[in-house]
Amino acid sequence: MNLFKNILFTLLAIAFVVLVPQSGIINKIIPLPFSYSIVILVFVWLFLKLSKENFSSLGFSFKRFTARAVLNGTVAGIILFGFLQYAFFPLLNMIIPLSPADLGDFSKIRHNTGTYLFFLLMGWLIGGIYEEIVLHGFIFTRLEKLFTGKYAVPISFLLTNIIFAVYHWQQGTSGVINAFMAGIVYHALILRYKRNMWYGIVCHAVFDTIALTFIYLGYW
Repeated sequence: MNLFKNILFTLLAIAFVVLVPQSGIINKIIPLPFSYSIVILVFVWLFLKLSKENFSSLGFSFKRFTARAVLNGTVAGIILFGFLQYAFFPLLNMIIPLSPADLGDFSKIRHNTGTYLFFLLMGWLIGGIYEEIVLHGFIFTRLEKLFTGKYAVPISFLLTNIIFAVYHWQQGTSGVINAFMAGIVYHALILRYKRNMWYGIVCHAVFDTIALTFIYLGYW
């Protein structure tokens, strides 16, 4: 019975952190940009506390922030962006023609410096820190606890990044594929460097920074 309860609570927790932000409910109650992030982070903190864990259990700690994480994450983010936009997607489109990702939610930043700078900040706080903590930290470690044996990590890794990809459904098929490929790299960096989340955070934030800059300059 305890095992069943643990599985049920874990799946409900994962569903909550994934579906509630997408529903827009929190933003209707708290009409502030990205207000859902505060509610979800508080929920994650409480869930971890009940499990006698904390954010360090996910790999997030300010003590683990290093210059190496910034350097490696930045380089990885630049290479990842270049690979996806100038190699992977052009090749994929030769095989399966796809419509470009739907970036309508970001169209307002085009040639608008103030809005661009705001979204740039959110790219680091929400895209980088928030999404990595919740998706590649919380969801991954919860899934990891559901599986046993030598395949626990790879299965949890794959499921986490499928969830990460679907989380970006509003960007269309290309956006989901892009998120899946990028998410794998963010997550792989975290695992490669002893589950130090800062590597994934910086890589994710740098990737988003480049993408937002392209939109701002009118290239997308």
